[in-house]
Amino acid sequence: MRTMLLAAAAAALVLPFAAAPGIASADGPASVRVMLKGPAGEDLGSAILTDAPTGVLITLDAKGLTPGWHGMHFHEKGDCSSADFKSSGGHVHGAGDRVHGLLNPGLNEAGDLNNIYVAADGTSHAELFSPWTALTDGHSRLNLLDADGSAIVIHEKPDDYFTQPIGGAGGRVACGVIAAP
Repeated sequence: MRTMLLAAAAAALVLPFAAAPGIASADGPASVRVMLKGPAGEDLGSAILTDAPTGVLITLDAKGLTPGWHGMHFHEKGDCSSADFKSSGGHVHGAGDRVHGLLNPGLNEAGDLNNIYVAADGTSHAELFSPWTALTDGHSRLNLLDADGSAIVIHEKPDDYFTQPIGGAGGRVACGVIAAP
């Protein structure tokens, strides 16, 4: 039953984008490629963020990570310059009284994303969707491409989707700057 519910939820998130004719410009929807780096500046893959009518689609291809589950969030500053990636600030929040955690009732912060799974060879391919964010202005969702940009951060442990402030996800192991091309 849970698998059926998850599949239905995923379809509900993706279908509006695929079924919405005329939303994209002649060049297609806005998208940004984000290069993921490790603490020593090593290449850990990339993510492509694509603006959709109801949020942002994230297509992740990562490598060189520790096998297992990892939390992933949008962070408030487009700055991955410190080795611990704390230069990226906290999670993006959005307007209103928001809390961390996809399992918390109430308004979720805009930085909340699903966990990713890293295979035994250190790679991960994932497609995620964020209904609280955008790559453009002009609507109620948080624009990830604001004046100081934002970052996508992969954490060392999984997010429990509940505990404040980061779901017990631990340290930051990969970071990518989200900025206008």
